[in-house]
Amino acid sequence: MDNQTTLTEFILLGFNVSQNYKNLIFVIFLITYVITVTGNILIFGLVCSSNSLHTPMYVLLCNLSLSEIFFTTTTAPNMMHLVLNDIIKMSLAGCLIQFYLFASLATTDCLLLAVMSYDRYLAICNSLRYNSLIDISLCIKMAIWCWAAGFGFMFTLVVRVGNLRFCDPKYIDHFMCDFSPIITLSCSDTSTVQIQSFILTVIVVLLPFMIIIVSYMFILGTIFSISSVIRRQKVFSTCSSHLMVVSMYYGTLLAIYLVPSKGQSTNVNKILSLLYTVVTPLFNPIIYGLRSKEIQQTLIITLSKCYSLFYKRSLK
Repeated sequence: MDNQTTLTEFILLGFNVSQNYKNLIFVIFLITYVITVTGNILIFGLVCSSNSLHTPMYVLLCNLSLSEIFFTTTTAPNMMHLVLNDIIKMSLAGCLIQFYLFASLATTDCLLLAVMSYDRYLAICNSLRYNSLIDISLCIKMAIWCWAAGFGFMFTLVVRVGNLRFCDPKYIDHFMCDFSPIITLSCSDTSTVQIQSFILTVIVVLLPFMIIIVSYMFILGTIFSISSVIRRQKVFSTCSSHLMVVSMYYGTLLAIYLVPSKGQSTNVNKILSLLYTVVTPLFNPIIYGLRSKEIQQTLIITLSKCYSLFYKRSLK
């Protein structure tokens, strides 16, 4: 141990991509990133600017879109850089900062999705008392708590990881500084940190997931008790978008962080990580935007106003 060199930087190996496909994959990642950021900014802007969207559900969606913008930005630029350059060097501090940001934002997403499921439960199962049980003020407070808890929980873990000693080899066979790739390079005793990580994963991933499951059990029970097929479909459509996002997001998170890593190859881990760092943030604005009539109507009205304003100015 004493003869080993303490590392101050890591080398990310990224993707083992053929030279012929590098430019194509870079363009795909770039387009995906631009669409993801633009779509989530659009939802965020529409909700903030339109009084008709100032409802609990859309306030929470606005926070989810903001979180997704930051979340994908913590990983996407590095991914694109890795595709073109094969490897990149990151300092220990830079690696820990990236891990802290994306882990905190992922935790915030989990908590926000749980709160959104609770909102849908109140809207469908307690529709007559919905406005008295939850309002904009309460939603804003819950959203603030989600952000604070996300960054607070992960700060304790990152501090513990930062206190570990890291030794050769310094290569991380991944496209980002995730917990498992970092911890495998440590020459310190990591058992306590791994136990803490597992407990935090249960708290911030599994418990919100259980809240979502219980909420939707009550929601589905209420929906199936509705005699009218048309009304049943209409009620289900109000929560189907959220259910689709939850299924994609939690499916990959549970596979990565609660399934033992020894049973996964490095490539499988990378693919699963790509799903929740790239695909899910991309689908969020698409699913919510295309399936929400309120957002569609607000977008049309906003575009009409912008066109009218531009047209009037061009006449002058």
